[in-house]
Amino acid sequence: MTIYQVILLFLLWVCLPNFSSTEMLFRRTSEPQSKIVKARTPGRDGKVLHRQKRGWMWNQFFLLEEYTGSDYQYVGKLHSDQDKGDGSLKYILSGDGAGTLFIIDEKTGDIHATRRIDREEKAFYTLRAQAINRRTLRPVEPESEFVIKIHDINDNEPTFPEEIYTASVPEMSVVGTSVVQVTATDADDPSYGNSARVIYSILQGQPYFSVEPETGIIRTALPNMNRENREQYQVVIQAKDMGGQMGGLSGTTTVNITLTDVNDNPPRFSQNTIHLRVPESSPVGTAIGSVKATDADTGKNAEIEYRIIDGDGTDMFDIITQKDTQEGILTVRKPLDYESRRLYTLKVEAENTHVDPRFYYLGPFKDTTIVKISVEDVDEPPVFSRSSYLFEVHEDIEVGTIIGTVMARDPDSASSPIRFSLDRHTDLDRIFNIHSGNGSIYTSKPLDREISQWHNLSVIAAEINNPKETTRVAVFVRILDVNDNAPQFAVFYDTFVCENARPGQLIQTISAVDKDDPLGGQKFFFSLAAVNPNFTVQDNEDNTARILTRKNGFSRHEISSYLLPVVISDNDYPIQSSTGTLTIRVCACDNQGNMQSCSAEALLLPAGLSTGALIAILLCIIILLVIVVLFAALKRQRKKEPLILSKEDIRDNIVSYNDEGGGEEDTQAFDIGTLRNPAVIEDKKLRRDIIPETLFIPRRTPSAPDNTDVRDFINERLKEHDIDPTAPPYDSLATYAYEGNDSIAESLSSLESGCHMEYIQHFI
Repeated sequence: MTIYQVILLFLLWVCLPNFSSTEMLFRRTSEPQSKIVKARTPGRDGKVLHRQKRGWMWNQFFLLEEYTGSDYQYVGKLHSDQDKGDGSLKYILSGDGAGTLFIIDEKTGDIHATRRIDREEKAFYTLRAQAINRRTLRPVEPESEFVIKIHDINDNEPTFPEEIYTASVPEMSVVGTSVVQVTATDADDPSYGNSARVIYSILQGQPYFSVEPETGIIRTALPNMNRENREQYQVVIQAKDMGGQMGGLSGTTTVNITLTDVNDNPPRFSQNTIHLRVPESSPVGTAIGSVKATDADTGKNAEIEYRIIDGDGTDMFDIITQKDTQEGILTVRKPLDYESRRLYTLKVEAENTHVDPRFYYLGPFKDTTIVKISVEDVDEPPVFSRSSYLFEVHEDIEVGTIIGTVMARDPDSASSPIRFSLDRHTDLDRIFNIHSGNGSIYTSKPLDREISQWHNLSVIAAEINNPKETTRVAVFVRILDVNDNAPQFAVFYDTFVCENARPGQLIQTISAVDKDDPLGGQKFFFSLAAVNPNFTVQDNEDNTARILTRKNGFSRHEISSYLLPVVISDNDYPIQSSTGTLTIRVCACDNQGNMQSCSAEALLLPAGLSTGALIAILLCIIILLVIVVLFAALKRQRKKEPLILSKEDIRDNIVSYNDEGGGEEDTQAFDIGTLRNPAVIEDKKLRRDIIPETLFIPRRTPSAPDNTDVRDFINERLKEHDIDPTAPPYDSLATYAYEGNDSIAESLSSLESGCHMEYIQHFI
């Protein structure tokens, strides 16, 4: 507790009644539940003065907060009229804090507070008091409610909701412009005394700002505060209770105030004259330098627009405003030439784009400067007298003739000699050449307009002192025509004359072409190299001519074709002519003059057939012949097929019995040819299975004796067939009627030996 709080408590103790000695007496009155309160106050002489008030309803005690004594704080005393002082009554306390915060003496009714009480925590407490008989525990008075109200003391200082405030105000504001309002709160009781009455004052920030004591509004205190001089201010505000009187509690806060920018400063160039240099070889659009005017403002208030307003180089240069850096970039507008002009002077203006009318009085928001631009000399390449050259020359000039001359010079002040050369990529055939010193172009090979009418050359000019500096120029050479080509037939002519032709009959119209191109156009003349008794030429005088017959009838048997030399000449100088030969075939024609066939070889061919048709006919004939040959071969093969094609064909095989072989199912065994009984052989019996191609006289086979062995018989038959041209390997007809003598295996046939059976055996 501070010294101010101690003094305040002392004053309250002296000035106010002594609540701690207040004694509450309960006495019966005529009014229900009415009480009479007697307050005993010690007088100056030490005697107790008795003051009796009329009956009233008491309902509250008063107690100072923040008691600092070592004993319990005395609140007050309850006393009933029924209390005789013999200890028969008992006082009971209930309600807020009863028994803990507030205790009562059961016998005397004295109420005490057990600890410090904070009004800001709770401003009042509601309790109930009652007196009961100690023995019977019955109430002798009705229960009464009363309030203990906590008297406030100034124990809380004013506080601000924020420790640091941030505010801003435009620069150049008038005095009294509101910046921000700060408000402090005091937890003390605003309805009791001045403990919660707050007064504001400024501790730091004068003389720039002030604060209203009652409201806490901070205002500007100086006129025309300039942001460019000072932008940030820190103001400390104090809030003090007790109306700002001595002994009051206080709290402080800090307010950071920023002056915002306004456009109160015009742009200014730091130099009255600016010098720049630029090489004369700088291309159009090249940036040569920059100018910048400074503006103390910021943001859009510092935006500047640059322009060239005067000078002798307004058409040679441009200026562009760079928004991010607020600079003016000077660029080349037209090509520069050191030899023509070496110095330019410009007047450049810088002006704010956003002007505040309130500050017009500060002067024009623009500034100007002089920019001098010096053009520097650069070693430039040679310059030709023309951008391109065109030379015309006749194709019949002699080799080495000069067709034209190119000229170039060094544009620099120190003129350097020039060397000329041809770019051989533009003259691969090396038809031309150039004199390196004077630029004369001459021919090195003959010219021919009919091969190439134009030649596009590229001439290179280089400084002798600095060969890297070169320039090219295009040279176009046009070759003029000279009549050096004779006319010729326009196409190849396939000419024929009918055998029944009459004199004066037109058989061909001819024309000619010429590679030359005379100015007056082509004009051709046609004639015969010698008088021809069969044909003549008639000039149509339109660059065409007609070939006519001179006699009646032609014979292709006598002469199949004629050769007719025709002379063609032009009318240009010198006159050129050539002889073309027409081949005229003699052909057979119909009555209308339509060709049917030509030459003697064509007599056997049908008229009107072309070579393609003849080839197609020959191919068809060849295909038909091949088909006929194949058909005949197949038919002959069919004739030699067996007569019997039955699946029940019976075959007898004979095998060698000195091994066990496959028996009758062995198809690899030897096929027996013919087994016949010699006694029953027929004379002159022809084959019946095939038609013999040539009639042969059948051979008679000598009869074998009856005891001839079968082996010998078979061998004889084999020999017979080997020498017989009509015998196998074709099918044979044999009669099986004899098997030989004394066969151990008896009959080799499945039939009886006495039977005669004919078998057809097939050999393919």
